[in-house]
Formats: sequence, structure tokens, C-alpha cells
Amino acid sequence: MTSITDVPETVTETAHHPQSSLPALSLAALGVVYGDIGTSPLYAFREAMHAAGVAHGGVERADVLGVLSLITWALLLIVTVKYVLILLHADNDGEGGTLSLLALAQRAMGRPSWWIVLLGLIGAALFYGDAAITPAISVLSAVEGLKVIAPGLQPFILPIAAVIIIGLFLVQNRGTAAVARLFGPIMLVWFAMLAAGGVYRMMGDLSILSALNPIHAVTFVAGNGTLGLIVLGAVFLAVTGAEALYADMGHFGRKPIQLAWLFVAFPALLLNYYGQGALILSQPETHENPFYLLYPQKLLPVVVLMATVATIIASQAVITGAFSITQQAVQMKLLPRMRIRHTSDEQQGQIYMPAVNGVLLVAVLLLVAGFGSSSALASAYGISVTGTMVVTAILAMVVIHKHWGLSLGLSVAIMLPFLLIDLVFLGANLMKVAEGGWLPLCMAAAMVTIMLTWRRGTMMLQKKEADTALPMKTLLPQLESESIAAVPGTAIILTASPDKIPTALLHSLKHFKALHEQNILLTINTANIPRVSENDRVEIETLTPRLRRVTLNYGYGEEPDVPKVLMQLRRMGWQFDIMSTSFLLSRRRLRLSTRSNMPGWQARLFIWLSRNSAGPSDYFRIPAGRVVEIGTQVNV
Repeated sequence: MTSITDVPETVTETAHHPQSSLPALSLAALGVVYGDIGTSPLYAFREAMHAAGVAHGGVERADVLGVLSLITWALLLIVTVKYVLILLHADNDGEGGTLSLLALAQRAMGRPSWWIVLLGLIGAALFYGDAAITPAISVLSAVEGLKVIAPGLQPFILPIAAVIIIGLFLVQNRGTAAVARLFGPIMLVWFAMLAAGGVYRMMGDLSILSALNPIHAVTFVAGNGTLGLIVLGAVFLAVTGAEALYADMGHFGRKPIQLAWLFVAFPALLLNYYGQGALILSQPETHENPFYLLYPQKLLPVVVLMATVATIIASQAVITGAFSITQQAVQMKLLPRMRIRHTSDEQQGQIYMPAVNGVLLVAVLLLVAGFGSSSALASAYGISVTGTMVVTAILAMVVIHKHWGLSLGLSVAIMLPFLLIDLVFLGANLMKVAEGGWLPLCMAAAMVTIMLTWRRGTMMLQKKEADTALPMKTLLPQLESESIAAVPGTAIILTASPDKIPTALLHSLKHFKALHEQNILLTINTANIPRVSENDRVEIETLTPRLRRVTLNYGYGEEPDVPKVLMQLRRMGWQFDIMSTSFLLSRRRLRLSTRSNMPGWQARLFIWLSRNSAGPSDYFRIPAGRVVEIGTQVNV
């Protein structure tokens, strides 16, 4: 078998960026990576103080300092140390995120591990809950600033939020490449506003800085029992979005994300939270909306406008993340094929998935209508994020031990403290299951069920086909027989098992007694790395003068493009005309078997998913006019 080695390697966007672009990349990272965590001050401190009972028992200085100290050390330990300083080094060829960590852990293990796959599925499934809740709570919390300006606008908050959300999802098909350039500068202004508002209020009470002492956090949790855990669940709202800085590493690189956090986002967030704390101590009646009341009345319209824009940017980042993680899941055969549209000719990562966009839009609107306020949604928010962080910590232990080569004891010692912190936060958030926490759990359970069903069904079909298909070597001697007519042109037969006779080829020989002059068995493999270099893209093996076996290798972060590779092969000297080339595909029609290896409900779900998945011609970007589908029936 040979591989193409003389195709020039294309430049792909990786984490290895030139040093000269560091400031620009750090600015861009502010717009995409830190949109979610950057809008947390709108509601995080307010909800933590309400959980502490400020609305009922008055404002106690010890409670304010305790909550601020908890927020401070959550940002320092979870975001700064765990993610920025440790996990950003656990990259899979420059890519981060739950599925990238899953692929890296699987590769490091050297063999399939069901519990690692299950952890990855749970982490990915929880992300979808986050992707639905983030736009709802962010946009609602921003628009709720209108009632601070004019209380009479209260009845219009939900309709305005719904209009903004619908508009946001409707423009997804146009792409965001043009406006994305503005995200960084806008978020830089937003973080400057956060810092300015905090400093403005802190100047009246610099003693608020004593909350930097972790003793206040420990004393608050230890002295309040169950209430302390409930407050911890609300405090965690301050670190939602931390997973984004790891997931988006491939777009910007490690250093830009680290610099943007350490020198802009982190200090701005701390200053704002401390300003809110100082405000509540001096004016206890501001506990209903301490963020907006940081600013003078005449500046409120500008602040509300900037908050709305910032939350739209934060929502856009999560929506784009949902598209990306779905594409990775499809490539890793965890979800059925879906239609993907590229919205930018320059950036491969700019994609639009109509099915995902539609489902997310409906989910976000239902959340806005069902919960009605950002405070009500806050109870549902933390479980998705804390669950994902627990999964990330466990997978990171595997990577540190198996991939980095550190001892098991040292690997556990590095991540166990963070895992324990994540578990405490998860337990605190689970206390809010009845108040809305059930929602992300149900969403995650539904996604895990879908992914496990699809994975089990596809593996079962592959095994069934492998057991019944004939080995290719049994057919090779017959292919040169004169009884098999030669049809002008080229036939490309897609197959998942290159060492077996594809159903499409077998049926073609059986019914037409003919073969094309050139025949290619085409297999598309997905590697456990995000991108495959062009030098390793194609492997070619000549079986007979009329039959070749071609394997295309793609990373889980890439979209297969069969016509593009074929054009490369033509430039290399392969003589075939794309207009006289036929693509033979096997189209399976699944039927429910009376003796299925799957439970009846799961088999029906798998059949439904299969029937609604995108066809191979759409997904692999094969010209529809050149496709010949040969149908077969398979019992499931």
C-alpha cells in the first residue's frame, strides 16, 4: 500500500500561531472564549446573595465577604489553575474540549475502553444543556436591565428577549465571519466597563478587599451547614464558561487564551464582583439588581445596550460550539450524519447545521417562556457545567498518566483536589434538581440515550455485515474474466469494510454482469486526532488492473470532501473524467427484527435516527447527479 506524499501540505488553523499574532489572537479570544464567563456578573453575585438569604434576613457583612471569597477562590482554583494552567496543556494536537479529551484518552490507552467512552458521552451530552440554557439566561439577564431604567417595561422583557433570540438563530445560516471580527473589541470594552463599575463602587469601601482571604470562604461554608452548600451552587454561576476556554483552544492557541484571562478577563471580573459587594454593604436595598445599580442612572441605557450585545456574543459562541461538537460527534460515529453548510470560504470552522440550530432555537424559547426570568433559570444552569467539569477532571487523570507518562499517584495528586472541588459544586447544584435542575439532567439523559443507541446500532450493523459479507480476495480472480463486460468510465464504490466485497459492487455484478473500466473501493476513516495532514490523507493499493483500494483519512474535526481529494488525484496523473465517474452507494433500509439484539424501543429509535440522517452523498459532498444508490434491507 502506498500513500500520497507529494501533495503540498495546506496551512490549517492550529494552536501553533506565530508570535507576532499574539496580541490579535488574545483580543479575538476575548470575544469568543470569554463571552459566557464575562456575562456572569449580570446574575452570579445576585443569585449567591439571594441564596444566602439577603432578601429575607438583611445584609450581613460576613455573608457578603464569604460569598465574595467563594467567588474569588472558585475563579482562582477552577478557572485559573485547573483550566488555564493545567488543562490547556492537555491538548489533542492543539484541540481541546470534552470529545478531544476523549479521543486523546482513548489514543493514550491504546485500546477501546467503555468507561472512557461513556464519560465522554456524558460530558458531550451535558454540553447541549449548557448550549440551550446559556442564551436563555444571558439574554434574559441583560434585557432585565430595562426594568431598572423604567419599571413599566417589565411586561415587555420576555417578548424583547424572544425577538433577540429568534433573530440570533435566524442569522446563523449567513455565518458570523464578518461580525466575528468585532467580537474581540466589543468584549474588551465590556470588560473595561466591568472593571470601571467595580472600581467606582469599591472606592467607597476598600475594606471589601479583605474577601481575598480564603478564611472568609471556609468560615461561611463551615458555619452555615446546608445553606452553605446551597450558596455554593449559586457561586458556581461565576465560573460557568470555564469549559469554553479549553474547548476553543484550537481556534486561538494556548498563550492567547492564557494572556486574555490573566490580564483582562480575570481582573475585570474580580473588580466587578467586589464592586457589587461594596454596593450591597453600603446600600442593602440594591440586592435585587446589584450589577446595573453599580453605574450612575444616566449611564444605564448604555450599560443595558452593552450587556445585551455581550450576551448575544456569549450566546453566539455557545451556538457555534454546539455546531462544532456535533460535527465531531458525527465524525466519531456517536451521532448520525447531519447536513453541514460552510458559511465561510476562509475558515473551515465556520459551519452551520440546520437541524442543531432548529432544535436549539426551540429549546431556548421554551426555556425563556417556561422559566420567565434569569433568577428562575439560574437553578437549572449549574448542573450541566459542573457535570462536564467532573468528566473533564477524570479524563485528564487518564491523559496525564497515560499520555504525559507521569506516575498514577502523581496524576491523581494533580487532579484529585480539583475533582473534589468539582464534586462539591456538583453536589451543591444537585440540591436544586426540583427547582429546575431536572431540566439539564433530562436533556443530557436524552442525548446520552441517542448517542449510545446510535453507537450500539452502527456497531451491530457493522458486525452483521462483516459476518455475512464475502472476503474481497474471493472475488479478485473473477474480475478479469471476459464474461464480465467493461463499461466505459470510472466507478467509485463507498465501503466501510475495504477487505470485504461491498454490497453495491456485488449487486452490480449480479444484476448487470459488468464492471467499469476503472473501479475504486473508497473507505473513509476517522482518526483520533483533530486533523490529518495532506501527506497522510490518501492511501492507495492496487488490487487488479481494474480495481484499486483507496482510503481517505480525516481527523474528527474535519469534514470529508471526496470531490476535492479526487481533483488532487487527477492533478497527480490519475486519468479519469469526473463527469463519467459514477459513485455506487449501498442504501440500507432497516426493518425491525423479531429477534433483535437491542430492546424494541432502542431498535425503533435507531431505525428512526437512520432514516432521518443525511445521506452519504450529502455528507461526503458527492455530486448528486453522479450517484447510483443500490438498496438493501437489513433487519435490526
